[in-house]
Amino acid sequence: MAAGDEEGAAAETGAAVEEPRTFKDLGVTDVLCEACDQLGWKVPTKIQVEAIPVALQGEDVIGLAETGSGKTGAFALPILQALLETPQRLFALVLTPTRELAFQISEQFEALGSSIGVQSTVIVGGIDTMSQSLALAKKPHVIIATPGRLVDHLENTKGFNLRALKFLVMDEADRILNMDFETEVDKILKVIPRDRKTFLFSATMTKKVQKLQRAALKNPVKCAVSSKYQTVEKLQQYYIFIPSKFKDSYLVYILNELAGNSFMIFCSTCNNTQRTALLLRNLGFTAIPLHGQMSQNKRLGSLNKFKAKARSILLATDVASRGLDIPHVDVVINFDIPTHSKDYIHRVGRTARAGRSGKSITFVTQYDVELFQRIEHLIGKKLPAFPMQEEEVMMLTERVAEAQRIARMELREQGEKKRSRNDDDDTEEAIGVRNKVAGGKKKKRKA
Repeated sequence: MAAGDEEGAAAETGAAVEEPRTFKDLGVTDVLCEACDQLGWKVPTKIQVEAIPVALQGEDVIGLAETGSGKTGAFALPILQALLETPQRLFALVLTPTRELAFQISEQFEALGSSIGVQSTVIVGGIDTMSQSLALAKKPHVIIATPGRLVDHLENTKGFNLRALKFLVMDEADRILNMDFETEVDKILKVIPRDRKTFLFSATMTKKVQKLQRAALKNPVKCAVSSKYQTVEKLQQYYIFIPSKFKDSYLVYILNELAGNSFMIFCSTCNNTQRTALLLRNLGFTAIPLHGQMSQNKRLGSLNKFKAKARSILLATDVASRGLDIPHVDVVINFDIPTHSKDYIHRVGRTARAGRSGKSITFVTQYDVELFQRIEHLIGKKLPAFPMQEEEVMMLTERVAEAQRIARMELREQGEKKRSRNDDDDTEEAIGVRNKVAGGKKKKRKA
């Protein structure tokens, strides 16, 4: 590990910092340099400076870099360049832990490869297998997949195999293995050629990742740009210490205080995400949920509304905390503190991306003190408290309690609807109840 740290340190103090290198300097071919230019990638990031030349020389790569560091470009460019030299169908496979990340990587491949006609297909759960089988039959150049659904196709889709594969990428490898995809990954490794290039990208080097590295990579070159866990310098991190029963009121207070920003609020469960989204909507905020119990189309819909700034608040479970690149998140709120300290780094990594500044605020109740101390220990700094006016928060409690009651009714009604229709409901359909209840409330509020 020490050697990796030295390499990382060398990369940070070396030429990469003194003079910004261009993609051309790294050996990227002209047509792809133009594609980078069109995407607004002016200068390669640290991990790209480290990994691209090594990958272009045909070496296997282990990339250790924190989230938001340009990892996708670090593996997409070498793959596209190799594809230009020897065009071939079913050329590369990218494995990712979550569906959203798969779609995002696909977008980057399409954008970088649009001028050279690269076709990619996303193979993830939650989407009709038949249409995926048809897409695979067309033999795209690049497949971006979650391990479970890919194994499904390898076992059941006639005529589909990866015997000619030249590149395998495992993005967020630590997360793939943490989600217990180990057996699927083993199955995939068994049916793809041994003679291939493998890139393994991970934010953290866990024992499982080391084991996978031994099984899947040949003499890999390690490119580490962050040797210890860290959060971006331009991120202002705060905490607030509050009694857990007033959590909702404090959330509303902060959203009012920082109005005009876009927020990502992390909750620990799907249910709490949905409940808080309903609560905020009842108070007039444009909030939208994103969690694992929503259908894939609803999840992408939520994400796109937030990306397009049609909604200013995205409430999410950790499904959304890794790898999602939403350029304009100003504030991350840890409404429920993460149980794994490393998840804190990924969550707050949703803001202050690509050199911009951002804020994060973590709610600490009487039950979370130990978890919070672990986070401070991991990032190696003591966080300041976010300045607040307690009495202003207390003035909100009555309105918030009313909104909580309505949100509970809506949640119950959605549960019944779902059981009767067996369908995924976006919370926007629950407006009916809200209007009914609001009618009776207006008089009360005036009084």
